[in-house]
Amino acid sequence: MARSGTTTKDDAHALFHSLRSAYSAIPTNLKIIDLYVVFAVLTALIQVVYMAIVGSFPFNSFLSGVLSCVGTAVLAVCLRIQVNKENKEFKDLPPERAFADFVLCNLVLHLVIMNFLG
Repeated sequence: MARSGTTTKDDAHALFHSLRSAYSAIPTNLKIIDLYVVFAVLTALIQVVYMAIVGSFPFNSFLSGVLSCVGTAVLAVCLRIQVNKENKEFKDLPPERAFADFVLCNLVLHLVIMNFLG
């Protein structure tokens, strides 16, 4: 039994090492977008935990904050897909256009969020 535990640990270590080496080959601009997505998701999770601890008296504010974070993360994932050079579906789309779409969609998203706040 102890032998299968070590092989599982070795397999997990090998998997982590292969993922880390594959991720190190990713361009820096995609890593920055990934970091932004992680930040947005963590901010949403912090807001949910805060609401669970303190309460959700101004529920519109809580909902607006979480939807803003989740919407921004989704738009950033879309930007990452469009900017990725290995993605053949968006090969004709220049990165400047993808970023302009991201900014415009974020502006619309946050205008809707501000309107929802009241």
